[in-house]
Amino acid sequence: MSTSDSDSSSSSSHLTDHKSFRQITRDRLLHEMLRSTKTGDSRLSWRVLIMDKLTIKIVSSACKMADITEEGVSLVEDIYKRRQPLPTMDAIYFIQPTKENVVMFLSDMSGKKPLYKKAFVFFSSQISKEFVSDIKKDATVLPRLGALREMNLEFLAVDSQGFLTDNERALEELFGDDDDHRSGDACLQVMATRVATVFASLRELPFVRYRAARSLDAHTMTTYHDLVPTKLAAGIWNFLTKYKTIPNFPQTETCELLILDRSVDQIAPVIHEWTYDAMCRDLLNMEGNKYVHEVPGKNGGPPEKKDVLLDEHDPIWLELRHSHIADASERLHDKMATFVAKNRAAQIQHGSRDGGELSTRDLQRMVQALPQYSEQIDKLSLHVEIASTINKIIREQGLKDLGQLEQDLVFGDAGTKEVIEFLRTKQDMSRENKMRLLMVYAAVHPEKFEGDKGSKLMQLAQLSSDDKIGVNNMKLLEAPSEAKKSSRGAFTLKFDVHKKKHAARKERTGEEVAWQLSRFYPMVEELIEKLSKGELPKNEYPCMNDPSPTFHGTMHAPSIQNFDGPVGQSVRTRRPTWARPRNSDDGYSSDSILRHASSDSKKMGQRIFVFIVGGATRSELRACHKLTTKLKREVILGSSSFDDPPHFITKLKMLSANELSLDDIQI
Repeated sequence: MSTSDSDSSSSSSHLTDHKSFRQITRDRLLHEMLRSTKTGDSRLSWRVLIMDKLTIKIVSSACKMADITEEGVSLVEDIYKRRQPLPTMDAIYFIQPTKENVVMFLSDMSGKKPLYKKAFVFFSSQISKEFVSDIKKDATVLPRLGALREMNLEFLAVDSQGFLTDNERALEELFGDDDDHRSGDACLQVMATRVATVFASLRELPFVRYRAARSLDAHTMTTYHDLVPTKLAAGIWNFLTKYKTIPNFPQTETCELLILDRSVDQIAPVIHEWTYDAMCRDLLNMEGNKYVHEVPGKNGGPPEKKDVLLDEHDPIWLELRHSHIADASERLHDKMATFVAKNRAAQIQHGSRDGGELSTRDLQRMVQALPQYSEQIDKLSLHVEIASTINKIIREQGLKDLGQLEQDLVFGDAGTKEVIEFLRTKQDMSRENKMRLLMVYAAVHPEKFEGDKGSKLMQLAQLSSDDKIGVNNMKLLEAPSEAKKSSRGAFTLKFDVHKKKHAARKERTGEEVAWQLSRFYPMVEELIEKLSKGELPKNEYPCMNDPSPTFHGTMHAPSIQNFDGPVGQSVRTRRPTWARPRNSDDGYSSDSILRHASSDSKKMGQRIFVFIVGGATRSELRACHKLTTKLKREVILGSSSFDDPPHFITKLKMLSANELSLDDIQI
């Protein structure tokens, strides 16, 4: 059994030519896998690529169809679908090393009439010796085998600095109230396999740290939920020790991995996040990166629906995705105004408007007048439309008042009184938004929901029965330390005459936010900074492997105070009052990564990986992009899934075993 070598670009020489995580993934799939099959007579001929459901997702997450075609693939097939025999063509199999896949492969290539001329087989992770023996035993298959390799690539690169393991049911299987943990153990095994392939692909050996289980006291048993990060860390380390036999795999630590679970931050998945990216996914019913919008019909016909991808191939999206929605709206307006000012034909079409907002009809006329700029105008008009739709929803749903209360709760500036007053005066607010407010409140004040204490608030909010289950299930994600706080006795003796704030977050000292409604930050951001500075407590976050004497994980981390990325301030005065900046510099703006990416790409220190079991959020991914620039270390976020708030809430409701089915849940 041969093991595939990655190209030299994926080695751990982070201080030379630095490639992003997603670039390395793409290069391995295109060059190491597809291009390696171009040998002898097959160099100029077309080939078939055969995959299973997971590997199709893996390839789609990192490559475009045009990339695959350029490497000589003319047809992509599903291994489980009936396929036409193509005995004159070679086939490339990229499949998981499962019994079912091995059986299907042998069925394709054995006997007198195989489906394909030759087969190049690449497994996404380590294959068992038993399955290798099954393949070698078939005398008709062996002569037709061009390659049999382990790619060790079983993750989805969903962002230049983000990946997921596609364990969509991890939250339910690991944090639900079902006492049977067999599905949870199986989930962790698959997750460990897939996370480990990230390090095999990048030729990285991490210093593995994890959130330790903390018992409430000597008489309380540690629960299965508390042990999830520990179990996953052990599973990943088990695979990593086996990878040391892979050619060019490092023998000493080259990076850091921090394993957490969703209990580390209950607020991030449900609070309203005010960046362009997060609001698109929260408010616009997107499917992954796909957004559906209407475009003017041809020849004056009815409007047509068009699918567009909001991803890193779109330069406007890349620039604005981490901007506050008000900032993004202004910058889009400025871009369009600049374009009109620089193009005489656009001025003619727009002349009667006297600097007012552009309509869809204006944009259509502009495209007709300036066909050479049609792609640029299309992109701008798309984002102008999206931002306009989001701002309309914000106004209609009264989200600015809700967002202010959410953040005040998190920072201890509001409490029960303000929540009750809000629910009484905002009777017309949507059920989902009231539920999310109570989820934030439950995360900050879990003691208020013990017994039937929370029932009156949920009754005041007029929540449905399954909404109430969702709010009550927040307790299943409590960290042990939080549970301890909420379960203490009621009697305490205090002589402090000043009432202390009950806050779930501390204000960031020396780092004020540039926009209102952007005070909130995910806990991951604080933990990563502590990890990079060597300040993460080892009793709370122990290491699975003792670091070798040559490991210097924090040596390349610059002083946080040294970062000087200025926040761009808009000169326009049409900004809504709720979005006015606080005239401050938080060391980060939406385009700071773009601004610093090229100059800093060769100065990156050792990578930091963070993996969150149970789903990650857009705010957490944004924090990783921010800290990459700030710490000058590429920070990569992995998770079992990436969830927008409606999706996460659906999963949260499913944590109560045998009480609900998907048909019962309404969002």
